[in-house]
Amino acid sequence: MERSIERLADEFVAAVETGDLDAVRTSLYAPDAEIWHNTDDRVIGPEENLRVLGWLTGTLRDMRYTEIRRRPTPDGYVQQHVLRGVVPDGTELALRACFIVTVKDGRITRLDEYLDPAQSRCLDPWRPAKR
Repeated sequence: MERSIERLADEFVAAVETGDLDAVRTSLYAPDAEIWHNTDDRVIGPEENLRVLGWLTGTLRDMRYTEIRRRPTPDGYVQQHVLRGVVPDGTELALRACFIVTVKDGRITRLDEYLDPAQSRCLDPWRPAKR
């Protein structure tokens, strides 16, 4: 994998794990990035995604990506991983997921995330109500 893309992928994981959403906003996502999730089939922009990431990093303790495997693509990379953490009631989360990431000019322009919603059910009581 091209070093700059590998570095971007590592920086994205590190920023999310540590809750450094300003780094995601200013250095990692393109201003017009599109983020899509298979669970709702909606494309959202960076600010809405950052609200979700803020909720996630504020809810899970010891949040981390494990078992990371990456493969280059012609315009970015694919990453498989397990997102781990502990929800407020002490339940451990192990959520297997996959990112398909498009990169242009050193920033993420699109991130498609695939996950099994059944694995995230332990988060349901902690999710904020939808508006």
